Amino acid sequence: MTYNMAPPAMRILTLALLLATSLQAADLETDVCIYGATPGGVAAAVSAARSGSEVILIEPTARIGGLLTSGLSHTDFHSLESLTGSFLEFSQQVKAHYIKTYGAESEQVKASFEGTFGEPKVNLLILEQMLKDPRITIHRSTVLTSVQTQGEKVEAAEFKAGNETLKVQAKVFIDGSYEGDLMAKAGVKYHVGREGQDQYGESLAPEKGDSELQAYNFRFCATDDPANVVPITAPKGYKREDFLPVLDFLKPGVIDRVFGYPSKCIVKAQTPALPNNKYDLNDVSRGLVRLSMPGHNLAWPEGDEAARQAIFEEHVRYNVGLLYFLINDEAVPAHIQQPAKAWGWCKDEFTETDHLPPQLYVREARRMTGQHVYVQQDSEHAKDDARAKLFTASIAMGDYGNNCHGTSHEGPQIGGKHGGELYNPVPPYQIPYGALLPKERSNLLVPVAVSSSHVGFCALRLEPIWMSLGQAAGHAAAMAAQSGQPVQEVSVPALQAKLHQDKSATIYVADVLPGHALFDAVQWWGTAGGLHGLNPMPEKPGQRGKNLHGQYYEANPGHAAELDKSLDEATRTRWLALAGELGLTAAEKLAQASTRGDFIQAAFAAAAR
Repeated sequence: MTYNMAPPAMRILTLALLLATSLQAADLETDVCIYGATPGGVAAAVSAARSGSEVILIEPTARIGGLLTSGLSHTDFHSLESLTGSFLEFSQQVKAHYIKTYGAESEQVKASFEGTFGEPKVNLLILEQMLKDPRITIHRSTVLTSVQTQGEKVEAAEFKAGNETLKVQAKVFIDGSYEGDLMAKAGVKYHVGREGQDQYGESLAPEKGDSELQAYNFRFCATDDPANVVPITAPKGYKREDFLPVLDFLKPGVIDRVFGYPSKCIVKAQTPALPNNKYDLNDVSRGLVRLSMPGHNLAWPEGDEAARQAIFEEHVRYNVGLLYFLINDEAVPAHIQQPAKAWGWCKDEFTETDHLPPQLYVREARRMTGQHVYVQQDSEHAKDDARAKLFTASIAMGDYGNNCHGTSHEGPQIGGKHGGELYNPVPPYQIPYGALLPKERSNLLVPVAVSSSHVGFCALRLEPIWMSLGQAAGHAAAMAAQSGQPVQEVSVPALQAKLHQDKSATIYVADVLPGHALFDAVQWWGTAGGLHGLNPMPEKPGQRGKNLHGQYYEANPGHAAELDKSLDEATRTRWLALAGELGLTAAEKLAQASTRGDFIQAAFAAAAR
């Protein structure tokens, strides 16, 4: 009542004071601020909080999880033995959800493939649960607008959430975005496009550098279950004439179905199906008709919201429009159209966005040029070795390969041919800490737009690897925040020990997995170089184990520690020399070890003294 009775000048002053108080309340301080709740950003938040830091996680969209909750449900990896740390924890919780909901012997549990094939809504549920830590505060639909720096430090970042401005000051920042938006605004050097062969000596790079980017498309979630299907409708701006050229390819032996795997189809409906008869739809590698659109995404990495929205809508028009045409247009041959008519979007997925994924599959955008630029050679075999190049400063590992769906396109969108496509088999590989570190900023880590060449990035751009990199970044950020040290001065051995305790591997070991009594010891010894030289390079580079299905294989050969194996003299001599290099003093006990496991256990105990 007093406020209403006040004179106009007093009311204006009061409103100004209220506004100032409101803006002040939007200024936040924290230990670690993470921009981008991608898989890497989520893992960073979880590990930083577990290391005792207060965390603010900011996501520019309404949905956390990046592509892991936006349709990419057939996770990219080769062997289950490569899954450790945050991603393993995530997938185990997905599997546990299906066991609790449907029973341990259910078809849903089997279809989840150890929790790595989760429905988008289940993946979202589990990531939300992982983030339920009182030290983590999440801000959704909050977009980065500016970054303030002073000297080598990032002082603060400002964000827009509707009509509100949010300013965050943090001891350490992590850029978890696919685009590297925060690092770019912080003045960190980065690259967009492909490097030429002369820059890093990569055989898979183009002869000359260019501005090409790996193509984008949507990862739709579809079904042919009549109880859960929603018809695919024409997207905004649909034009029938845009899709008439596809009719020329709908011939037996060329393209004989719309939804299939792995070839002679329009879209890859990846098999086996996800739980509850859902399918992750993707671009068909080396296909005649593609969902991916090289060249149409070039403005995305450095584009503003409007530019990115325009690219998003163009991909909706083409990706959705193509499927709508094939299912509905009378010119499509009946033998193609009739089976396709049973398909549609999933009624219970992406309900807030008309059953379409809310995010586009941004396979590549900016890439930091940091302390270590990860290149093609970093994931290839060490000389005469089954294993890849050794990185004693490794903070993550992966098991996939350099994979690119194309960066250019010759001819018309429908019927032309992608260029820049590559699929390079390699052994499981390590990633050094330097790939997360910018040169310019002392309190910033970049685990997603990670420091790498185009070819190198093609081996890193996978959800399990991004989660491992994010997990490492989160622990490193917490260590730096608590010590006041620059992130570049974080003790790598201490970080590795923390990661091993958190069940995250820094080197691939096929027979000593997280939960094994000697996991920490074997990871420590292997990362120091002890497991290199045990097995020769296979006849075929990047040789994999027995195929399970699709892109999934049994454990990679030549990568087992074989702890019960007797210690031959050549290995004992080499391991004793390595123990000396590491400053271990238990020489007599090491010399008496009879098996590999005995030696590693004794060495680990000596290192802990």
